[in-house]
Amino acid sequence: MAIEARSLGRGAVEQLPELASVYWRARADERSLRRAEALWTLVTVAHVVPFLVAAVGLMLLQPLALPVSLAAAAHAWIIPELYAQRGANVVRKQGRAPEHAERRALGLLGDLLDHQARELHAATGLVLERGRLGVWLVGEAGALLVRPGGRRVHCLCVRVPGSALPAGDRSAHLLLALRADEAGFLTVANRAFAGARWRVRRRISPAMRPALVLASAAAQR
Repeated sequence: MAIEARSLGRGAVEQLPELASVYWRARADERSLRRAEALWTLVTVAHVVPFLVAAVGLMLLQPLALPVSLAAAAHAWIIPELYAQRGANVVRKQGRAPEHAERRALGLLGDLLDHQARELHAATGLVLERGRLGVWLVGEAGALLVRPGGRRVHCLCVRVPGSALPAGDRSAHLLLALRADEAGFLTVANRAFAGARWRVRRRISPAMRPALVLASAAAQR
């Protein structure tokens, strides 16, 4: 879902106009997040348990079926990992604009951040932002929401109109939209994954992992 911020800064109170394009979705809140987490857990269990049962059952019935049992166990591991990879892709870096445009965009994004957030973005490409629903890590084409407690992460895909925009402009658009209407931002976003932090950490770029560690620590406070 594409999103374009119209907020001028932190603390603005408005609803995102993009909500009109997803009118069938109930506005996201704490309850809907918990429901999504339960649903993703159920889906994971539904994929993993049958393969594990098959692996153990085959070994008990016929030890010579070890290769088939191992294949079933591998499927039980791989399927959740594929979901986590899809989630990690929401913060994967996109194409780059000309160097002078990228520098100018980074300067504008830096005006929205404090010193610590600017340093984190320079090192990881992600912007850390505290919200009511958790701690956010905003990228160029999506965001990670680390839930209170730091154990669960929602991976959300949110595009910015204009694929030729510099990376800093794309991140700034999403950050302003998030600050303007956190629940609306979550409503408009498409959820790619919701699950354990350790699964997401394994799949994101190593350069981005320190940001996830910091967000998790912040979510535990």
